[in-house]
Amino acid sequence: MKANELPVVVEAKPVEFDSPPLPQGDSCVAVIFGATGDLTRRKLVPALFHLACIGCTSNQFMVLGVARNELSQEVFREQIRKGLTESKDGKLSDADWQRLAPRLHYLSGELDDPGTYNKLRARLAELEADGDTGSNRLFYFATPPSLAPKIVDGLDAAGLADEEKGWTRVVIEKPFGHDLASAHALNEKLAQVFDEDQIYRIDHYLGINTVQNILVFRFGNSLFEPVWNRNYVDYVEITAAESIGVGSRAGYYEQAGALRDMVANHLLQLVALTAMEPPVAFDANSVREEKVQVWRSLQRMTFDEIAKRTVRGQYGSGAIDGELVPGYRDEHGVSGGSLTETFVALEFQIENWRWAGVPFYVRTGKRLAQPLTEIAVHLKRTPQALFARTPNEQINPNVISLRIKPDEEITLAFGAKYPGSEMRTANVHMEFCYRTAFNSPPPSAYETLLLDIMRGDATLFTRADGVEAQWKVINPIKDAWAEQRPKDLPNYAAGSAGPAMADQLLARNGHRWSDLTEGFDRCEKQNEPEQ
Repeated sequence: MKANELPVVVEAKPVEFDSPPLPQGDSCVAVIFGATGDLTRRKLVPALFHLACIGCTSNQFMVLGVARNELSQEVFREQIRKGLTESKDGKLSDADWQRLAPRLHYLSGELDDPGTYNKLRARLAELEADGDTGSNRLFYFATPPSLAPKIVDGLDAAGLADEEKGWTRVVIEKPFGHDLASAHALNEKLAQVFDEDQIYRIDHYLGINTVQNILVFRFGNSLFEPVWNRNYVDYVEITAAESIGVGSRAGYYEQAGALRDMVANHLLQLVALTAMEPPVAFDANSVREEKVQVWRSLQRMTFDEIAKRTVRGQYGSGAIDGELVPGYRDEHGVSGGSLTETFVALEFQIENWRWAGVPFYVRTGKRLAQPLTEIAVHLKRTPQALFARTPNEQINPNVISLRIKPDEEITLAFGAKYPGSEMRTANVHMEFCYRTAFNSPPPSAYETLLLDIMRGDATLFTRADGVEAQWKVINPIKDAWAEQRPKDLPNYAAGSAGPAMADQLLARNGHRWSDLTEGFDRCEKQNEPEQ
Protein backbone atom coordinates (compact mmCIF):
# COMPACT_ATOMS: atom_id res chain seq x y z
CA MET A 1 0.00 0.00 0.00
CA LYS A 2 1.30 3.38 -1.02
CA ALA A 3 2.06 6.10 1.50
CA ASN A 4 -1.00 8.17 0.56
CA GLU A 5 -3.40 5.23 0.46
CA LEU A 6 -5.76 4.28 3.26
CA PRO A 7 -7.37 0.86 3.79
CA VAL A 8 -10.82 2.42 4.15
CA VAL A 9 -13.40 -0.20 3.27
CA VAL A 10 -17.01 0.54 2.42
CA GLU A 11 -18.31 -2.83 3.50
CA ALA A 12 -21.26 -4.61 1.93
CA LYS A 13 -23.65 -5.95 4.57
CA PRO A 14 -24.63 -9.61 4.27
CA VAL A 15 -27.44 -9.93 1.76
CA GLU A 16 -30.76 -11.29 3.02
CA PHE A 17 -32.53 -13.15 0.23
CA ASP A 18 -34.61 -16.22 -0.43
CA SER A 19 -32.35 -18.76 -2.06
CA PRO A 20 -33.75 -19.99 -5.39
CA PRO A 21 -34.37 -23.73 -5.72
CA LEU A 22 -31.16 -25.60 -6.37
CA PRO A 23 -30.84 -26.66 -10.01
CA GLN A 24 -30.49 -30.37 -10.58
CA GLY A 25 -28.52 -32.13 -13.26
CA ASP A 26 -30.00 -34.87 -15.39
CA SER A 27 -29.70 -38.48 -14.35
CA CYS A 28 -26.60 -39.97 -15.95
CA VAL A 29 -23.53 -42.14 -15.59
CA ALA A 30 -20.36 -40.04 -15.40
CA VAL A 31 -17.51 -42.06 -16.87
CA ILE A 32 -14.15 -40.64 -15.75
CA PHE A 33 -11.15 -41.77 -17.82
CA GLY A 34 -8.06 -41.43 -15.63
CA ALA A 35 -10.05 -42.15 -12.48
CA THR A 36 -7.01 -42.83 -10.28
CA GLY A 37 -5.26 -39.58 -11.22
CA ASP A 38 -4.69 -36.36 -9.32
CA LEU A 39 -7.41 -34.34 -11.05
CA THR A 40 -10.06 -36.92 -10.22
CA ARG A 41 -8.98 -37.18 -6.58
CA ARG A 42 -8.50 -33.48 -5.83
CA LYS A 43 -11.16 -31.80 -7.96
CA LEU A 44 -13.70 -33.96 -9.76
CA VAL A 45 -14.88 -36.36 -7.06
CA PRO A 46 -15.02 -33.70 -4.29
CA ALA A 47 -17.10 -31.51 -6.62
CA LEU A 48 -19.45 -34.36 -7.55
CA PHE A 49 -19.68 -35.41 -3.90
CA HIS A 50 -20.72 -31.92 -2.80
CA LEU A 51 -23.25 -31.63 -5.62
CA ALA A 52 -24.77 -34.93 -4.48
CA CYS A 53 -24.87 -33.81 -0.84
CA ILE A 54 -26.75 -30.58 -1.62
CA GLY A 55 -29.24 -32.27 -3.93
CA CYS A 56 -27.93 -31.14 -7.32
CA THR A 57 -27.61 -34.67 -8.68
CA SER A 58 -30.43 -37.15 -9.07
CA ASN A 59 -30.67 -40.24 -6.92
CA GLN A 60 -29.83 -42.28 -10.02
CA PHE A 61 -26.57 -40.46 -10.70
CA MET A 62 -23.56 -42.80 -10.86
CA VAL A 63 -19.79 -42.56 -11.40
CA LEU A 64 -17.82 -45.17 -13.32
CA GLY A 65 -14.07 -44.72 -13.03
CA VAL A 66 -11.85 -46.13 -15.78
CA ALA A 67 -8.06 -46.45 -15.46
CA ARG A 68 -5.24 -48.86 -16.21
CA ASN A 69 -4.69 -49.83 -12.56
CA GLU A 70 -5.97 -53.27 -11.55
CA LEU A 71 -8.21 -52.40 -8.60
CA SER A 72 -11.22 -53.99 -7.00
CA GLN A 73 -14.32 -51.86 -6.64
CA GLU A 74 -13.83 -51.83 -2.85
CA VAL A 75 -10.23 -50.56 -3.13
CA PHE A 76 -11.31 -47.87 -5.61
CA ARG A 77 -14.05 -46.70 -3.25
CA GLU A 78 -11.60 -46.58 -0.36
CA GLN A 79 -9.21 -44.46 -2.45
CA ILE A 80 -12.07 -42.09 -3.25
CA ARG A 81 -13.00 -41.86 0.44
CA LYS A 82 -9.42 -41.06 1.36
CA GLY A 83 -9.31 -38.32 -1.28
CA LEU A 84 -12.55 -36.80 0.04
CA THR A 85 -11.22 -36.82 3.59
CA GLU A 86 -8.05 -35.00 2.47
CA SER A 87 -9.95 -32.50 0.34
CA LYS A 88 -10.63 -29.11 1.89
CA ASP A 89 -14.04 -29.22 0.18
CA GLY A 90 -14.92 -32.68 1.37
CA LYS A 91 -16.71 -32.54 4.74
CA LEU A 92 -17.31 -36.26 4.88
CA SER A 93 -19.87 -37.71 7.26
CA ASP A 94 -20.61 -41.42 7.50
CA ALA A 95 -24.20 -40.84 6.42
CA ASP A 96 -23.13 -38.93 3.31
CA TRP A 97 -20.54 -41.54 2.44
CA GLN A 98 -23.06 -44.35 2.76
CA ARG A 99 -25.28 -42.57 0.24
CA LEU A 100 -22.39 -41.90 -2.17
CA ALA A 101 -20.41 -45.17 -2.03
CA PRO A 102 -22.98 -47.37 -3.84
CA ARG A 103 -22.88 -44.94 -6.78
CA LEU A 104 -19.12 -45.44 -7.33
CA HIS A 105 -17.97 -48.13 -9.72
CA TYR A 106 -14.66 -49.06 -11.35
CA LEU A 107 -13.39 -50.66 -14.55
CA SER A 108 -9.73 -51.35 -15.32
CA GLY A 109 -8.29 -51.22 -18.81
CA GLU A 110 -5.72 -49.58 -21.06
CA LEU A 111 -7.18 -46.49 -22.72
CA ASP A 112 -5.45 -47.25 -26.03
CA ASP A 113 -6.89 -50.80 -26.13
CA PRO A 114 -10.14 -51.17 -28.15
CA GLY A 115 -11.12 -54.06 -25.87
CA THR A 116 -11.44 -51.63 -22.95
CA TYR A 117 -14.31 -49.84 -24.69
CA ASN A 118 -16.14 -53.08 -25.41
CA LYS A 119 -15.93 -53.89 -21.68
CA LEU A 120 -17.09 -50.35 -20.95
CA ARG A 121 -20.14 -50.76 -23.18
CA ALA A 122 -21.11 -53.96 -21.39
CA ARG A 123 -20.58 -52.40 -17.94
CA LEU A 124 -22.68 -49.36 -18.83
CA ALA A 125 -25.48 -51.65 -19.97
CA GLU A 126 -25.39 -53.40 -16.58
CA LEU A 127 -25.44 -50.13 -14.62
CA GLU A 128 -28.22 -48.65 -16.71
CA ALA A 129 -30.30 -51.82 -16.28
CA ASP A 130 -29.92 -51.59 -12.50
CA GLY A 131 -30.65 -47.85 -12.23
CA ASP A 132 -32.80 -45.22 -13.89
CA THR A 133 -30.07 -43.09 -15.50
CA GLY A 134 -32.07 -42.46 -18.65
CA SER A 135 -29.13 -43.85 -20.67
CA ASN A 136 -27.47 -40.45 -20.39
CA ARG A 137 -23.66 -40.66 -20.47
CA LEU A 138 -21.00 -38.13 -19.56
CA PHE A 139 -17.45 -39.06 -20.62
CA TYR A 140 -14.79 -37.01 -18.80
CA PHE A 141 -11.23 -37.10 -20.20
CA ALA A 142 -9.14 -36.62 -17.03
CA THR A 143 -6.10 -37.86 -18.94
CA PRO A 144 -2.99 -36.51 -20.68
CA PRO A 145 -4.00 -34.66 -23.89
CA SER A 146 -2.23 -37.22 -26.06
CA LEU A 147 -4.83 -39.86 -25.10
CA ALA A 148 -7.85 -37.82 -26.21
CA PRO A 149 -7.85 -38.99 -29.88
CA LYS A 150 -7.49 -42.62 -28.78
CA ILE A 151 -10.41 -42.31 -26.36
CA VAL A 152 -12.55 -40.73 -29.08
CA ASP A 153 -11.71 -43.60 -31.46
CA GLY A 154 -12.48 -46.16 -28.75
CA LEU A 155 -15.86 -44.65 -27.94
CA ASP A 156 -16.74 -44.47 -31.62
CA ALA A 157 -15.72 -48.05 -32.40
CA ALA A 158 -17.71 -49.39 -29.43
CA GLY A 159 -20.84 -47.48 -30.45
CA LEU A 160 -20.76 -45.27 -27.35
CA ALA A 161 -21.01 -41.92 -29.16
CA ASP A 162 -24.60 -42.11 -30.36
CA GLU A 163 -27.61 -40.59 -28.61
CA GLU A 164 -30.33 -43.08 -29.50
CA LYS A 165 -31.54 -43.64 -25.92
CA GLY A 166 -30.22 -40.55 -24.12
CA TRP A 167 -27.67 -37.76 -24.38
CA THR A 168 -23.93 -38.33 -24.70
CA ARG A 169 -21.44 -35.57 -23.74
CA VAL A 170 -17.65 -35.53 -23.71
CA VAL A 171 -15.57 -33.25 -21.51
CA ILE A 172 -12.05 -32.31 -22.65
CA GLU A 173 -9.56 -30.75 -20.23
CA LYS A 174 -7.11 -28.10 -21.40
CA PRO A 175 -4.67 -27.81 -23.02
CA PHE A 176 -6.63 -28.11 -26.26
CA GLY A 177 -3.64 -29.01 -28.41
CA HIS A 178 -0.15 -27.52 -28.15
CA ASP A 179 -0.38 -25.21 -31.17
CA LEU A 180 -2.84 -24.22 -33.90
CA ALA A 181 -2.25 -27.31 -36.03
CA SER A 182 -2.73 -29.77 -33.17
CA ALA A 183 -5.80 -27.89 -31.89
CA HIS A 184 -7.33 -28.03 -35.37
CA ALA A 185 -6.53 -31.75 -35.62
CA LEU A 186 -8.17 -32.42 -32.23
CA ASN A 187 -11.27 -30.44 -33.26
CA GLU A 188 -11.44 -32.41 -36.51
CA LYS A 189 -11.14 -35.70 -34.64
CA LEU A 190 -13.93 -34.75 -32.23
CA ALA A 191 -16.16 -33.48 -35.06
CA GLN A 192 -15.88 -36.81 -36.88
CA VAL A 193 -17.61 -38.55 -33.98
CA PHE A 194 -19.54 -35.92 -31.96
CA ASP A 195 -21.67 -32.89 -32.72
CA GLU A 196 -20.39 -29.57 -31.35
CA ASP A 197 -23.20 -29.41 -28.79
CA GLN A 198 -21.95 -32.72 -27.33
CA ILE A 199 -18.42 -31.37 -26.72
CA TYR A 200 -17.52 -29.46 -23.55
CA ARG A 201 -13.99 -27.99 -23.56
CA ILE A 202 -13.48 -27.14 -19.91
CA ASP A 203 -11.46 -24.26 -18.45
CA HIS A 204 -11.96 -24.21 -14.69
CA TYR A 205 -11.33 -20.44 -14.53
CA LEU A 206 -14.72 -19.90 -16.15
CA GLY A 207 -16.47 -21.62 -13.24
CA ILE A 208 -15.18 -19.14 -10.66
CA ASN A 209 -17.93 -16.86 -9.38
CA THR A 210 -16.08 -13.57 -9.88
CA VAL A 211 -15.23 -14.53 -13.46
CA GLN A 212 -18.91 -15.10 -14.21
CA ASN A 213 -19.78 -11.90 -12.36
CA ILE A 214 -17.66 -9.82 -14.78
CA LEU A 215 -20.55 -9.71 -17.24
CA VAL A 216 -23.08 -8.73 -14.57
CA PHE A 217 -20.74 -6.08 -13.21
CA ARG A 218 -20.02 -4.63 -16.65
CA PHE A 219 -23.42 -4.74 -18.31
CA GLY A 220 -25.80 -4.65 -15.34
CA ASN A 221 -24.61 -1.41 -13.72
CA SER A 222 -25.07 2.03 -15.28
CA LEU A 223 -22.29 3.30 -13.00
CA PHE A 224 -19.68 1.25 -14.88
CA GLU A 225 -21.04 0.30 -18.31
CA PRO A 226 -20.69 3.79 -19.89
CA VAL A 227 -16.99 4.13 -18.94
CA TRP A 228 -15.88 0.64 -20.07
CA ASN A 229 -14.20 1.82 -23.28
CA ARG A 230 -11.25 3.72 -24.79
CA ASN A 231 -12.72 7.11 -23.85
CA TYR A 232 -12.29 6.50 -20.13
CA VAL A 233 -9.94 3.51 -19.71
CA ASP A 234 -6.20 4.18 -19.75
CA TYR A 235 -5.02 0.57 -19.60
CA VAL A 236 -5.99 -2.86 -18.32
CA GLU A 237 -3.72 -5.28 -16.46
CA ILE A 238 -4.53 -8.93 -15.91
CA THR A 239 -2.40 -10.88 -13.44
CA ALA A 240 -2.31 -14.59 -12.60
CA ALA A 241 0.55 -14.93 -10.10
CA GLU A 242 1.42 -18.08 -8.18
CA SER A 243 3.80 -18.46 -5.26
CA ILE A 244 4.13 -22.22 -5.80
CA GLY A 245 6.75 -23.78 -8.04
CA VAL A 246 6.37 -26.38 -10.74
CA GLY A 247 5.94 -29.16 -8.14
CA SER A 248 5.31 -32.61 -9.60
CA ARG A 249 4.32 -31.24 -13.03
CA ALA A 250 7.84 -30.80 -14.39
CA GLY A 251 7.34 -33.35 -17.18
CA TYR A 252 4.31 -31.51 -18.51
CA TYR A 253 5.63 -28.03 -17.77
CA GLU A 254 8.90 -28.57 -19.62
CA GLN A 255 6.81 -29.14 -22.75
CA ALA A 256 4.24 -26.40 -22.19
CA GLY A 257 5.79 -23.45 -20.34
CA ALA A 258 3.78 -20.54 -18.96
CA LEU A 259 2.70 -19.25 -22.39
CA ARG A 260 0.82 -22.39 -23.35
CA ASP A 261 -0.12 -23.46 -19.83
CA MET A 262 -1.74 -20.17 -18.77
CA VAL A 263 -1.92 -17.50 -21.48
CA ALA A 264 -3.29 -19.68 -24.28
CA ASN A 265 -6.44 -20.44 -22.29
CA HIS A 266 -7.03 -18.94 -18.82
CA LEU A 267 -5.74 -15.43 -19.47
CA LEU A 268 -7.14 -15.07 -22.96
CA GLN A 269 -10.51 -16.02 -21.46
CA LEU A 270 -10.16 -13.17 -18.94
CA VAL A 271 -9.17 -10.77 -21.74
CA ALA A 272 -12.29 -11.76 -23.67
CA LEU A 273 -14.66 -11.36 -20.72
CA THR A 274 -13.15 -7.97 -19.90
CA ALA A 275 -13.29 -6.67 -23.48
CA MET A 276 -16.27 -8.36 -25.14
CA GLU A 277 -19.37 -6.57 -26.41
CA PRO A 278 -22.69 -7.24 -24.64
CA PRO A 279 -24.23 -10.50 -25.90
CA VAL A 280 -27.85 -10.43 -27.02
CA ALA A 281 -28.65 -13.07 -24.38
CA PHE A 282 -26.84 -14.97 -21.66
CA ASP A 283 -26.82 -18.24 -23.55
CA ALA A 284 -24.03 -20.40 -24.92
CA ASN A 285 -23.98 -19.25 -28.54
CA SER A 286 -24.40 -15.53 -27.81
CA VAL A 287 -21.70 -15.34 -25.11
CA ARG A 288 -19.21 -17.51 -26.99
CA GLU A 289 -19.68 -15.58 -30.21
CA GLU A 290 -18.74 -12.28 -28.54
CA LYS A 291 -15.67 -13.84 -26.94
CA VAL A 292 -14.49 -15.19 -30.29
CA GLN A 293 -14.83 -11.70 -31.77
CA VAL A 294 -12.39 -10.35 -29.14
CA TRP A 295 -9.79 -13.01 -29.93
CA ARG A 296 -10.14 -12.29 -33.63
CA SER A 297 -9.63 -8.58 -32.90
CA LEU A 298 -6.37 -9.07 -31.02
CA GLN A 299 -3.60 -7.55 -33.09
CA ARG A 300 -1.23 -10.13 -34.56
CA MET A 301 2.28 -9.06 -33.60
CA THR A 302 5.13 -9.04 -36.08
CA PHE A 303 8.47 -10.63 -35.25
CA ASP A 304 9.90 -7.24 -34.18
CA GLU A 305 6.81 -6.36 -32.15
CA ILE A 306 7.03 -9.64 -30.28
CA ALA A 307 10.56 -8.72 -29.19
CA LYS A 308 9.28 -5.37 -27.85
CA ARG A 309 5.90 -6.34 -26.42
CA THR A 310 6.61 -9.69 -24.76
CA VAL A 311 8.75 -10.71 -21.79
CA ARG A 312 9.57 -14.19 -20.55
CA GLY A 313 11.36 -15.25 -17.43
CA GLN A 314 12.40 -18.19 -15.32
CA TYR A 315 12.68 -18.26 -11.54
CA GLY A 316 15.91 -18.80 -9.73
CA SER A 317 16.34 -19.69 -6.08
CA GLY A 318 14.91 -17.38 -3.45
CA ALA A 319 12.61 -17.19 -0.45
CA ILE A 320 8.83 -17.63 -0.21
CA ASP A 321 7.29 -16.75 3.17
CA GLY A 322 10.75 -16.85 4.71
CA GLU A 323 11.52 -20.33 3.40
CA LEU A 324 14.34 -20.91 0.89
CA VAL A 325 13.16 -22.58 -2.31
CA PRO A 326 15.14 -23.91 -5.29
CA GLY A 327 15.28 -22.38 -8.75
CA TYR A 328 13.35 -23.94 -11.62
CA ARG A 329 16.42 -25.70 -13.05
CA ASP A 330 16.95 -27.37 -9.67
CA GLU A 331 13.43 -28.79 -9.51
CA HIS A 332 13.06 -32.56 -9.84
CA GLY A 333 12.57 -33.54 -13.48
CA VAL A 334 13.82 -30.25 -14.97
CA SER A 335 16.86 -30.10 -17.25
CA GLY A 336 19.84 -28.21 -15.84
CA GLY A 337 19.96 -25.97 -18.91
CA SER A 338 16.20 -25.61 -19.38
CA LEU A 339 14.98 -22.55 -21.31
CA THR A 340 11.33 -23.11 -20.37
CA GLU A 341 9.62 -19.91 -19.28
CA THR A 342 7.90 -19.82 -15.88
CA PHE A 343 6.90 -16.15 -16.31
CA VAL A 344 5.24 -14.32 -19.19
CA ALA A 345 4.26 -10.67 -19.63
CA LEU A 346 2.57 -9.44 -22.81
CA GLU A 347 1.05 -6.28 -24.21
CA PHE A 348 -2.03 -6.95 -26.32
CA GLN A 349 -3.81 -4.42 -28.52
CA ILE A 350 -7.46 -4.96 -29.45
CA GLU A 351 -8.25 -3.50 -32.85
CA ASN A 352 -11.91 -2.59 -32.54
CA TRP A 353 -14.00 0.52 -31.93
CA ARG A 354 -14.32 0.07 -28.17
CA TRP A 355 -10.68 -0.58 -27.29
CA ALA A 356 -8.47 0.97 -29.99
CA GLY A 357 -5.33 2.38 -28.37
CA VAL A 358 -5.92 0.81 -24.92
CA PRO A 359 -3.14 -1.65 -23.98
CA PHE A 360 -4.14 -4.89 -22.27
CA TYR A 361 -1.17 -6.09 -20.21
CA VAL A 362 -1.13 -9.74 -19.18
CA ARG A 363 1.33 -11.43 -16.81
CA THR A 364 1.55 -14.82 -15.20
CA GLY A 365 4.30 -16.60 -13.34
CA LYS A 366 5.33 -19.14 -10.76
CA ARG A 367 7.27 -18.50 -7.53
CA LEU A 368 6.14 -14.89 -7.39
CA ALA A 369 5.79 -12.84 -4.21
CA GLN A 370 2.19 -13.81 -3.55
CA PRO A 371 -0.68 -15.70 -5.19
CA LEU A 372 -2.97 -13.25 -6.95
CA THR A 373 -5.35 -13.45 -9.90
CA GLU A 374 -6.87 -10.10 -10.69
CA ILE A 375 -8.17 -7.85 -13.46
CA ALA A 376 -7.35 -4.18 -12.81
CA VAL A 377 -9.01 -1.58 -15.05
CA HIS A 378 -7.15 1.74 -14.76
CA LEU A 379 -9.28 4.75 -15.68
CA LYS A 380 -7.80 7.90 -17.14
CA ARG A 381 -6.71 10.68 -14.80
CA THR A 382 -8.95 13.71 -14.39
CA PRO A 383 -7.56 17.23 -15.02
CA GLN A 384 -5.48 18.10 -11.95
CA ALA A 385 -5.53 21.91 -12.05
CA LEU A 386 -7.80 22.08 -9.00
CA PHE A 387 -5.20 20.31 -6.84
CA ALA A 388 -2.02 21.80 -8.30
CA ARG A 389 -1.21 23.79 -5.15
CA THR A 390 -2.18 21.23 -2.56
CA PRO A 391 0.43 19.21 -0.58
CA ASN A 392 -0.50 16.22 -2.75
CA GLU A 393 0.08 17.39 -6.29
CA GLN A 394 -2.27 14.88 -7.83
CA ILE A 395 -4.98 12.36 -7.09
CA ASN A 396 -4.28 8.86 -8.32
CA PRO A 397 -6.55 7.61 -11.11
CA ASN A 398 -9.51 5.38 -10.26
CA VAL A 399 -8.86 1.65 -10.48
CA ILE A 400 -11.54 -1.03 -10.67
CA SER A 401 -10.11 -4.36 -9.49
CA LEU A 402 -11.89 -7.68 -10.00
CA ARG A 403 -10.02 -10.17 -7.83
CA ILE A 404 -10.46 -13.86 -8.56
CA LYS A 405 -7.88 -15.32 -6.16
CA PRO A 406 -7.15 -15.66 -3.30
CA ASP A 407 -10.50 -14.09 -2.37
CA GLU A 408 -13.30 -13.35 -4.78
CA GLU A 409 -13.93 -9.61 -4.48
CA ILE A 410 -14.34 -6.36 -6.39
CA THR A 411 -12.74 -3.11 -5.24
CA LEU A 412 -12.90 0.47 -6.46
CA ALA A 413 -10.01 2.81 -5.62
CA PHE A 414 -10.88 6.51 -5.60
CA GLY A 415 -9.60 9.77 -4.16
CA ALA A 416 -10.88 11.28 -0.92
CA LYS A 417 -9.90 14.17 1.35
CA TYR A 418 -8.21 13.67 4.71
CA PRO A 419 -10.17 15.11 7.67
CA GLY A 420 -9.04 18.61 8.65
CA SER A 421 -8.76 22.09 7.21
CA GLU A 422 -5.87 21.36 4.84
CA MET A 423 -6.56 20.01 1.36
CA ARG A 424 -4.76 16.67 1.57
CA THR A 425 -5.90 13.67 -0.45
CA ALA A 426 -5.57 9.92 -0.21
CA ASN A 427 -6.70 6.85 -2.09
CA VAL A 428 -9.41 4.79 -0.40
CA HIS A 429 -11.04 1.52 -1.37
CA MET A 430 -14.67 0.53 -1.74
CA GLU A 431 -15.06 -3.22 -1.59
CA PHE A 432 -17.45 -6.03 -2.35
CA CYS A 433 -16.40 -9.47 -1.05
CA TYR A 434 -18.42 -12.54 -2.04
CA ARG A 435 -17.78 -14.47 1.15
CA THR A 436 -18.85 -11.74 3.56
CA ALA A 437 -21.57 -10.14 1.41
CA PHE A 438 -23.61 -13.29 0.81
CA ASN A 439 -22.75 -15.02 4.10
CA SER A 440 -21.88 -18.25 2.32
CA PRO A 441 -18.94 -19.52 0.30
CA PRO A 442 -19.43 -19.64 -3.47
CA PRO A 443 -19.42 -23.07 -5.11
CA SER A 444 -16.12 -24.37 -6.42
CA ALA A 445 -15.37 -23.90 -10.10
CA TYR A 446 -15.68 -27.60 -10.86
CA GLU A 447 -19.03 -27.84 -9.06
CA THR A 448 -20.41 -25.08 -11.26
CA LEU A 449 -19.04 -26.54 -14.47
CA LEU A 450 -19.96 -30.17 -13.80
CA LEU A 451 -23.52 -29.18 -12.96
CA ASP A 452 -23.71 -27.12 -16.18
CA ILE A 453 -22.56 -30.15 -18.18
CA MET A 454 -25.24 -32.36 -16.60
CA ARG A 455 -27.83 -29.67 -17.41
CA GLY A 456 -26.60 -29.20 -20.98
CA ASP A 457 -25.57 -25.55 -20.56
CA ALA A 458 -22.42 -24.84 -22.61
CA THR A 459 -22.21 -21.09 -21.87
CA LEU A 460 -19.03 -21.37 -19.80
CA PHE A 461 -17.24 -23.71 -22.21
CA THR A 462 -15.07 -23.02 -25.24
CA ARG A 463 -16.30 -23.55 -28.79
CA ALA A 464 -14.11 -25.13 -31.50
CA ASP A 465 -13.56 -21.86 -33.36
CA GLY A 466 -12.73 -20.17 -30.05
CA VAL A 467 -9.91 -22.62 -29.35
CA GLU A 468 -8.40 -22.01 -32.78
CA ALA A 469 -8.82 -18.23 -32.50
CA GLN A 470 -6.79 -18.30 -29.27
CA TRP A 471 -4.02 -20.33 -30.88
CA LYS A 472 -3.85 -17.88 -33.80
CA VAL A 473 -2.84 -15.26 -31.22
CA ILE A 474 -0.35 -17.50 -29.41
CA ASN A 475 1.29 -19.29 -32.36
CA PRO A 476 3.31 -16.30 -33.69
CA ILE A 477 4.67 -15.62 -30.19
CA LYS A 478 5.59 -19.27 -29.68
CA ASP A 479 7.34 -19.44 -33.06
CA ALA A 480 9.22 -16.17 -32.56
CA TRP A 481 10.42 -17.26 -29.12
CA ALA A 482 11.72 -20.50 -30.62
CA GLU A 483 14.04 -18.35 -32.80
CA GLN A 484 14.80 -15.69 -30.17
CA ARG A 485 16.35 -18.01 -27.61
CA PRO A 486 16.83 -16.26 -24.25
CA LYS A 487 20.34 -15.89 -22.86
CA ASP A 488 19.62 -14.55 -19.37
CA LEU A 489 17.62 -17.32 -17.67
CA PRO A 490 16.94 -17.52 -14.78
CA ASN A 491 16.17 -13.79 -14.58
CA TYR A 492 14.07 -13.37 -11.43
CA ALA A 493 14.39 -14.63 -7.89
CA ALA A 494 11.69 -16.74 -6.26
CA GLY A 495 9.61 -14.48 -4.03
CA SER A 496 10.01 -11.40 -6.24
CA ALA A 497 7.54 -9.68 -8.58
CA GLY A 498 9.18 -11.15 -11.69
CA PRO A 499 11.88 -9.97 -14.10
CA ALA A 500 12.68 -6.26 -14.29
CA MET A 501 11.95 -6.24 -18.03
CA ALA A 502 8.25 -6.77 -17.22
CA ASP A 503 8.22 -3.40 -15.44
CA GLN A 504 9.93 -1.77 -18.41
CA LEU A 505 7.22 -3.17 -20.71
CA LEU A 506 4.69 -0.89 -19.00
CA ALA A 507 7.02 1.97 -18.08
CA ARG A 508 7.65 2.84 -21.73
CA ASN A 509 3.94 3.77 -21.94
CA GLY A 510 3.92 5.55 -18.56
CA HIS A 511 2.11 2.65 -16.86
CA ARG A 512 2.97 0.26 -14.03
CA TRP A 513 1.87 -3.07 -12.63
CA SER A 514 0.06 -3.40 -9.33
CA ASP A 515 2.67 -4.18 -6.69
CA LEU A 516 2.79 -7.91 -5.99
CA THR A 517 4.99 -7.43 -2.93
CA GLU A 518 2.38 -5.41 -0.97
CA GLY A 519 -0.11 -8.17 -0.28
CA PHE A 520 -3.13 -6.52 1.36
CA ASP A 521 -5.97 -9.02 1.77
CA ARG A 522 -8.99 -6.82 2.38
CA CYS A 523 -11.43 -9.69 2.87
CA GLU A 524 -9.43 -10.86 5.87
CA LYS A 525 -8.25 -7.50 7.23
CA GLN A 526 -11.27 -5.28 7.00
CA ASN A 527 -10.76 -1.87 8.57
CA GLU A 528 -7.38 -2.87 9.98
CA PRO A 529 -5.32 0.32 10.50
CA GLU A 530 -2.17 0.80 8.46
CA GLN A 531 0.96 0.02 10.45
